[in-house]
Amino acid sequence: MNRPVVRGGREALSTVGRLGDAHPRQEGPLDLRLVPPALAAWGTVALTVTGSPWWAGLVAVACAVGGAGLLVAGRGGAGRPARPWRGPSAAALLLCTAAAAASAGLHGADLRRGPVPGLGAEFARVDVELEVTSDPRLTRPRISGNHAAPTSVLVEADVVRVTGPDGGTARTRAPVLVVVGGGGKGVGEGRGARGEGSERGERGDSGDRGERGDSGDRGTASSRAPGKSSQVRGSSWLSVLPSTRLRVRGSLAPPMAAGDRVAAVLRVGSGERARVVGAPSRSQRVAGELRAGLREATGGLDADARALLPGLVVGDTARVTPELHAAFEETDLLHLMAVSGANFTILLALLIGPPGTAQRVERRGLAPRIGLPLRTTAVLGGALTLGFVVVCRPEPSVLRAASCGLIALLAVATGRRRSLLPALATAVLLLVLYDPWLARSYGFLLSVLATGALLTLAPRWSAALRGRGVPARLAEGLAAAAAAQAVCAPVVAVLAARVSLVAVPCNLLAEFAVAPATVLGFAALATAPLAMPVAKSLAWCAGWPTGWIADLARTGAALPGSGMDWPGGWRGGALLALGTAVLVLVGRRALASPWICGVCALLLVLVIARPAPLVRGVTGWPPAGWRLAMCDVGQGDALVLAAGAGTGVVVDAGPDPLLVDRCLRSLGVTRVPAVVLTHFHADHVAGLAGVLRGRDVGQIETSGFEEPPDQVAFVRREAARRGVPVVRAVAGERRRAGPLDWQVLWPPPDPAPTPDGPNDASVTLLVRVAGLTLLLLGDLEPPAQRALLRTPSGARLPPVDVLKVAHHGSAYQDPELLRRAAPRVALISAGRDNPYGHPAPSTLAALRARGAAVLRTDREGAVAVVGGAGGELRVFP
Repeated sequence: MNRPVVRGGREALSTVGRLGDAHPRQEGPLDLRLVPPALAAWGTVALTVTGSPWWAGLVAVACAVGGAGLLVAGRGGAGRPARPWRGPSAAALLLCTAAAAASAGLHGADLRRGPVPGLGAEFARVDVELEVTSDPRLTRPRISGNHAAPTSVLVEADVVRVTGPDGGTARTRAPVLVVVGGGGKGVGEGRGARGEGSERGERGDSGDRGERGDSGDRGTASSRAPGKSSQVRGSSWLSVLPSTRLRVRGSLAPPMAAGDRVAAVLRVGSGERARVVGAPSRSQRVAGELRAGLREATGGLDADARALLPGLVVGDTARVTPELHAAFEETDLLHLMAVSGANFTILLALLIGPPGTAQRVERRGLAPRIGLPLRTTAVLGGALTLGFVVVCRPEPSVLRAASCGLIALLAVATGRRRSLLPALATAVLLLVLYDPWLARSYGFLLSVLATGALLTLAPRWSAALRGRGVPARLAEGLAAAAAAQAVCAPVVAVLAARVSLVAVPCNLLAEFAVAPATVLGFAALATAPLAMPVAKSLAWCAGWPTGWIADLARTGAALPGSGMDWPGGWRGGALLALGTAVLVLVGRRALASPWICGVCALLLVLVIARPAPLVRGVTGWPPAGWRLAMCDVGQGDALVLAAGAGTGVVVDAGPDPLLVDRCLRSLGVTRVPAVVLTHFHADHVAGLAGVLRGRDVGQIETSGFEEPPDQVAFVRREAARRGVPVVRAVAGERRRAGPLDWQVLWPPPDPAPTPDGPNDASVTLLVRVAGLTLLLLGDLEPPAQRALLRTPSGARLPPVDVLKVAHHGSAYQDPELLRRAAPRVALISAGRDNPYGHPAPSTLAALRARGAAVLRTDREGAVAVVGGAGGELRVFP
């Protein structure tokens, strides 16, 4: 029996029973006749949708004529035999190619029609009337240098009327991407309804890394009755529902990338106010109310479950933190946050039962238990499909998911695997004809690859595993996860330049929780408008399996060997595809020997877990007796001071939670008496969640200069979530933690001169441990460095053994401070190929001229300092 579920970041079917047990005819040869026409249409659309409409038209006419000619020639005539190669198959391929070229040409022409493309090329200031075609979504926070890039709201819409700079007005229909800086001031209501309430997130398409840049959280809302006033303030851009009509003023610009599916980009300033002139459709209002009800029902759950459950059900990721999103991405579980065929197929399995049982006398599922005949069940399945599309909105990604789910419906109805591959080919053909831009979507590619792999490779691999004694259920799950990962990993490598080593086990373990979480989540969605207490109870039940999935993602992402860097681009993808093919061939032979399988599994576990004794024996990291470790966190700072067995004081957290968490795990640090954040720039504090995760943290010490405000709020929010107190570090205070002793040298309570920015207010520490003296300068700039030397503590500053060079080794260093410090070792934390030129050649030369050994993370990676009695000093590597 088969049960539908999602696998490997892409929607598809996986089997949890034995295919063909009850129906041997399932195991016949695959029907591949529709595959060539579908692939031909896909390739044609991908190549012609961004080209000249005339070229697309020429291809369409030529292929149509050729196909018609083959049909005529293939019939044969009196005394002439029919020629198969001229028959229906070749004709169908050419006719599908013709239809694809025609569709691509028409859709491509939409981007060039009307005045919008020309106005965009002129960067014109315009007044437009828009019809919203997608959920608004927030760009995900990005660390750019020492600050977090401000988020914007992205909205896909069609311009239906435009007024240019000259006052001329034209009606048109041109797709645009609306970018609202800073989230927008608000949306007023003219006539019609406005939405307010839930926010829904979708990072693009299922598994779609890299598509549409860094877009992330998508906002939706419930709706209310139209207001009577001509202007109603207070509704944010994220509350706008699809099909709403807006009037707004903004600046047009050309598309962000060549081949984008928009005619122009409309940039709307944060001070501009849009006016709603057309209410959203009734179906969108109903869908918005359902999603808002789900958000309310999940409001009382734990943070991870509250964020993830709406994503599992309807793709609402507005509550998902960047840290959790990164963990799902690292483990290839990101598909669970997107609207996919998994949601649909799980519900169908609940209604109709496993595939292959629908036509039996003793049918399974809920339908026969409540007395529904087969035809009524089929109608109910169709209604369920329609409801799924309405709730999740009839966008291309949702339509694609519904199509993949309908493949499962076909399996449920027939119990025949042979019918699934033609159904998949038909779905691909119809979808690329309906929306040619899907042909250029990585998410669509991943969906089709995974579905095809699970229909072709997974059954054979499962049979091979069962033939070698693997239990049937485990064999089915392993085969499904491995097949999806094998075909999708090369595409993911093209986008992410990284290969996940935990994707298969994480997807396999998540599979058992996906179905109950989805079913209970949809039940909460359906009951929320009718009985909110019942919906909250269902959501609470769904929170348990949802929390398991979130914990699984966090644990897998935090493993030292969770992934490995890989060459990006199509060359890297081709190399990984070749390596995967070789691995499959070798694996077939290895399966014959249980000993070889056991050794390979053990090696994989060791590579992923990287137990500290083994890693230390092989790589020497962390070195015995380490006193200071500078983590490799890219362009940022994160240091760890040893304070006893399993204990360390963390100075700064870097820009990435995953990187600092891995560093602390590799050092074996589970207890942190204090986290010292030298200042609030994002490259020093954005990784704080990785430090706090799973560790006993005593307190957080920060600078008293609380700027920038967004990062100050972030630190306080993270500390409050974990119940960690935040205190201010002031010059003169001294603290101890085990063998560690440190003194705060800067900033004083009232620094003079007044800090010019957060850098000049960096907490500066003089640390003593095991006979070594360390000076940690944060990002202190020369004015503050000179002021430090004028303080009583600075005047008594002794020569130090180790200097953490200020501001990633920038050129702005005070020569007198370098002379007074006279370090034996200088440590610089900088990102490889960073755009700031850190570390500066002048700083490197000045340090080496004073006899310091310079180590930098952009070249050496993580660096450790080892010290002992008598001032012995060694560095690693």
